[in-house]
Amino acid sequence: MTPPGSPSPPALSFRELHHRTAPLVLPNAWDVPSALAFVDAGFEAVGTTSFGVASGLGRPDGGRSTRDANVALARALAPLPVHVSVDIEDGYSDDPDEVAAYVSTLAAAGADVADVAGVNIEDSTAETLVDPAAHAAKVAAVKRRCPEVFVNARVDTYWLGQDATVAATLERAARYVEAGADGVFVPGALEPAVLRELAAAVPVPLNVLAAPALSTAELAELGVRRVSTGSLPYRAALHAAVAVAEAVRGGGGTVPDATPYPELQARLVDYASRLSTRLA
Repeated sequence: MTPPGSPSPPALSFRELHHRTAPLVLPNAWDVPSALAFVDAGFEAVGTTSFGVASGLGRPDGGRSTRDANVALARALAPLPVHVSVDIEDGYSDDPDEVAAYVSTLAAAGADVADVAGVNIEDSTAETLVDPAAHAAKVAAVKRRCPEVFVNARVDTYWLGQDATVAATLERAARYVEAGADGVFVPGALEPAVLRELAAAVPVPLNVLAAPALSTAELAELGVRRVSTGSLPYRAALHAAVAVAEAVRGGGGTVPDATPYPELQARLVDYASRLSTRLA
């Protein structure tokens, strides 16, 4: 049941959002208020950012510290009328079956668990690329256990500057697609020629990070089908928070714009109504 005046659920499935004329722009949230803000802005899907979640715990990204926090966040986001995709780092385990069991927990339907439409899983651990066969095994295990979940296989060659060539990236991507990946994510790839070559060769939707030098329309022309904001909104929020404090401290400085308190409160009231309806 949808509370009166609340946004309607998206008309298209998460998979379908990757196959429209324009790329899917996926903002990445780190908590309930940030996700609510993206929903209020009209986004049909919201991802999570492992950096933002880990940072909120006072931990660095990529150290498998977000395993439990991501489950809690996914559960908290379940009442929202949008698709949710969770960044699960490397799956929090080297064992493919354990990774699949974790994704099953996220994807299971019910009042006390999340309804996750997709996951993002990276082929590096502790900032080092893993054997592509090992990552392909994780992808295959997740798809066997949760075939309905959109698995976005992340290739970290360009992100880490390790084997950062088109050939090496495509070799890894091909293994993951063969294992059942529904999309391929190549963060750090920024050159138009590289993106065009990747998009032409990868047979599933190509996902990249938003790049200041390339508009979403330009990325679409290169063949990109999904554009993620990554940790940029989280980092921008921290920057804005410091700017507010410095403006107040300086006296007479220009304070950055902020969402009015009543608007934020109204979002939370609506969210609380959705949550109570879901748990009823």
